[in-house]
Amino acid sequence: MTNTIARTTIEALHIGGPTLRFRYAGLTWLTDPTFDAPRDYPGSVVLRKLDGPAIAPEQVGTVDVVLLSHDQHADNLDISGREFLTTVPTVLSTPDAAERMEDVRGLRNWETVTVGGVEVTGVPALHGPEGCEPFSGVVTGFVLRAADEPTVYVSGDNASVDVVREIVERVGRIDIAVLNVGAANVGRFGDTDVTLNARTAVQAAELLNEAVIVAVHGEGWSHFSETLDRLASAFDHAGRRAQLVVPPRGESIDL
Repeated sequence: MTNTIARTTIEALHIGGPTLRFRYAGLTWLTDPTFDAPRDYPGSVVLRKLDGPAIAPEQVGTVDVVLLSHDQHADNLDISGREFLTTVPTVLSTPDAAERMEDVRGLRNWETVTVGGVEVTGVPALHGPEGCEPFSGVVTGFVLRAADEPTVYVSGDNASVDVVREIVERVGRIDIAVLNVGAANVGRFGDTDVTLNARTAVQAAELLNEAVIVAVHGEGWSHFSETLDRLASAFDHAGRRAQLVVPPRGESIDL
């Protein structure tokens, strides 16, 4: 698809954690729904949610498409988020998620579907070091392209700079990149984080050239091991602070 980029901005609202609502090509999109109040989630690793959402699910409005990085972890899909999915006509995620959940369309890496004139391509994501899938599970990212719209990359829970490099090499220009940051770390892989940290987020930004970097998944959970201030400081030190957007929770902004 040829993209002349007549529009250069999209409207977005950060709800909290990885959850971002944005308007694109006449549709409303939502990433990784998390709407629960603070609580613990038991499992092989206990996840602790520290902050509730900036707005309640009923305040989000109609959502046309959910882009779900993966369904295995509560910091990407919590109890209220699962309930929210039942109100959305199109949910795109991994093939594994589609096997576990009804009414979810799974995308293989580099598979493209068209939703309302938008080409949505599933792209790789690695939720930890190489070989982490038996522990972290399979995750996915997304690239959105439409005529006269900016190209948008949604990373999902990806920790790999090499994955970002591969996506840029195959996709080409990306105008807006929504990156899950926070240096998520539950100790499973020692000091190796399972999402981008400040250092690797800067490296990803360098590969993404002039793309606007939108940082989400950086607050609200106890296993996020770096602050957003640390992220901003790293971008400032690299001379890329103007490239970074840390969207305020609960406030609509133009990206």
